[in-house]
Amino acid sequence: MRKSAATITHSRPEKRRESEASCGFPPNHFSALDPCVGEGLAFAAILEDAGARRYGIELDAYRAEQAAPSLIRMIQGNCLDTRCPVESFSCIYLNPPYDWALAGNARERLEPVFLNHTFRWLIPGGVLLFVIPAERAADCSQILASHFKQVRTFRLADPESVRYRQVLIAGVRRTRRERDKVRDREISEVRYRFAGLGREYNRLPELLEIGDDPYDIPATGPATLTFKGLPLDEVEDSLPSSQAYRQAARILAPEPTLIRGRPLTPLHAGQVGQVACSGLINGIFGSGEERHIAAWKSKKMTTKTTEEEPDGTTVIRERERFVQELSVVFASGETGTLE
Repeated sequence: MRKSAATITHSRPEKRRESEASCGFPPNHFSALDPCVGEGLAFAAILEDAGARRYGIELDAYRAEQAAPSLIRMIQGNCLDTRCPVESFSCIYLNPPYDWALAGNARERLEPVFLNHTFRWLIPGGVLLFVIPAERAADCSQILASHFKQVRTFRLADPESVRYRQVLIAGVRRTRRERDKVRDREISEVRYRFAGLGREYNRLPELLEIGDDPYDIPATGPATLTFKGLPLDEVEDSLPSSQAYRQAARILAPEPTLIRGRPLTPLHAGQVGQVACSGLINGIFGSGEERHIAAWKSKKMTTKTTEEEPDGTTVIRERERFVQELSVVFASGETGTLE
């Protein structure tokens, strides 16, 4: 095996260089995947000088376009709508979105959702490089404890990584036989360790301390990724020519009401206020530094009052009212809102 320095990067949405970690690359070609590849800078740095077939998935169209030249296969779409035969990749670098998602009537974190969707694509002996906030390691602990061995955790020291309290969790996927031999006690111990990772964040070794004990990445053949989701960009581009969309747009996005002309007599202050609050004189006003765009709108506000009755009962009353809001944007870029 030949060793090469792989650069691990940090958080979303911008990925920057972090510390160096050693990986043992095979002399033959292998397939590697970044399911949230962004612009591809992190992935390219990790696999620099390696004989890797690089595959990437990215939801954002612009980032996907930037990453495509450095990849053998690029899918622009949602990773969760992408399918792949199990045990296809030697290495997966996963830095998922740090957010919540709706699952039926409940919410769940995206970190374990992405891990659960992609870890099966690793071959037994394949290497996972997983970058998440330390507090979210507990959410992913069941999969990491059951399906991975040689699991090590490192603290990322880049300023943006510190801001998100990011850690790199590296591990090797177990074979089925190894998985069957794992005892419940071992799984519980690993899960307990991950549950306290947020509290132990400052005590974790930095990634520079990974030393000369690399993860050996095995060789694999070409992989196959298939996108099963909707081509959202193509759908968006074709909407203006859709007859159904044009009909719905009359209701969903009606054209603003335009009233032109001059009143027969000058408006007094009260009339100007009524016309302004109704949005009929929105537009561009002034000149020079005072040039600005003004837009009025009405919005409903609810005021709550709490009263205590003589018998000790607390009564909460709600009163709804409409207020007028003025938004102003000046030519200098300065903005303001007035209610």
